[in-house]
Amino acid sequence: MKILLIEDDALLLGGLQKALEQQQYCCDVATSIKKAQQHTLDDYELIILDLGLPDGDGLTLLKQWRQQGCKLPVLILTARDSLDERVKGLDQGADDYLIKPFALAELLARVRALMRRRFEKTENSLLFGSLKLDMTHHQVWLNEQELTLTRMEYAILRRLMLHPGKTVQRDRLQQDLYDWHDDIGSNTLEVYIHHLRRKIGAGTIKTIRGEGYRLEQQEE
Repeated sequence: MKILLIEDDALLLGGLQKALEQQQYCCDVATSIKKAQQHTLDDYELIILDLGLPDGDGLTLLKQWRQQGCKLPVLILTARDSLDERVKGLDQGADDYLIKPFALAELLARVRALMRRRFEKTENSLLFGSLKLDMTHHQVWLNEQELTLTRMEYAILRRLMLHPGKTVQRDRLQQDLYDWHDDIGSNTLEVYIHHLRRKIGAGTIKTIRGEGYRLEQQEE
């Protein structure tokens, strides 16, 4: 599960990122509104948002996202501890509100609670032909037989199944691998694509030369 963490305090940012990754969350970071806007929200399951950012108020960004139809759960971090400020944040679209300073254990508990609520409201499985992928439990089935995939194979397949029949750029897939590896070789993506093809069918993943890869239905 992937989280976008928006916080300008470098010390707090580093500590939160490390703690979240130790809990098996993938975590991208941004230190300003401008940098946060460069991320594609469809890539995430949750946003952790500081309000006091160097180039503006995080609530302005949250309001903009909600107006654009973003439904991701948002956990606000802030030093603003008045009741009026908390009410304002919730009215602008926040799902939860945590006052600084806070205990790390409480933040992690709130993250887990927001994730549970999100998955209880939505069908968290992806289907493509005879493939089924469960994003909650990281399980994959082909023709109702469970497959054994590595974390990297799962990450690639999940990304492709989120965009069935559409070309997913190489850079996007490689970024998913960086979430699990610090050192990605030039041919790492091709290696995992090769392994995936052996498990789900050689014709299921098509190479789009110069662009990326695309899931396609195999002919009977």
